[in-house]
This record gives sequence, C-alpha cells and structure tokens, in this order.
Amino acid sequence: MLLTITSSLLVMQSSFKALDNARNTTLASQIIQSEMERIRMLSWSRVQALNRNTQLDLETIFPQNTALEIKMLNQMKRVFTATRTITPLSAFSDEIVEINVSITWRGIDGITHNRSTNTRYCKNGLYSYYYTLPS
Repeated sequence: MLLTITSSLLVMQSSFKALDNARNTTLASQIIQSEMERIRMLSWSRVQALNRNTQLDLETIFPQNTALEIKMLNQMKRVFTATRTITPLSAFSDEIVEINVSITWRGIDGITHNRSTNTRYCKNGLYSYYYTLPS
C-alpha cells in the first residue's frame, strides 16, 4: 500500500510539472505570435522607429478591457519576460530587418524555459522579398 501511494504521488508530481510546462509554453507562443502580428501590421517607418533591443511590455500586446483580462495580464507579467531584438541586415542595404521575439519563464520545477522566433520584415511589404546584392 505504501508503494502504491508513493508511486501515485510521484506520478502526480510529474504530471503537474508537465501540465505547467505545457500551459506556459502555449502562453509563451501566444505572446510571441501576438507581438509578431502587431509588428507585421506596422508601416516600415514605424518598424524602423522601434527600439532595437528592448524588454516588451505585455500591456502593449494584450487588451485590458475587462476584469478577467486585467487579471490574466497581471499573471502573465509575473511569470513571463519578453524581449524583442531588431537587427538590420546590412547585406540588403537596410531594406530588411530581422526581428527576434524571445520569452523566458521559470516553471514550477525551478527550471528556466525559453521560447523564441525570428522573422524578417522588408521595406516594401510582405511580398517584396526578392533581393539581389548590389554589384
């Protein structure tokens, strides 16, 4: 009986860690996707005006219209740290920038987790991606 109870507790503990990791990974992915979509909707001049390396304020990404949205935002701000890095790609004469959004958090197991994504944004829009290097 002791063996059964002990093994059940270990399985539950492992399950809680996996659930926490899955939940936070999903939220981190949603934060990244929301920031990428927000940037995608900006004009080229506004993208160029963004800080090159900055910690993101989650309030600029998510709405806070209801008490539930405010509560969720405050929980995310306590758990996640989001950063954005914008790097001009000089091989393309500053007409393309590479954007990286990275999210870091510490799980209930004490391990630091990280998710990130990269994209490129070009001056003339989404479908102007054929560039040749100048001679």
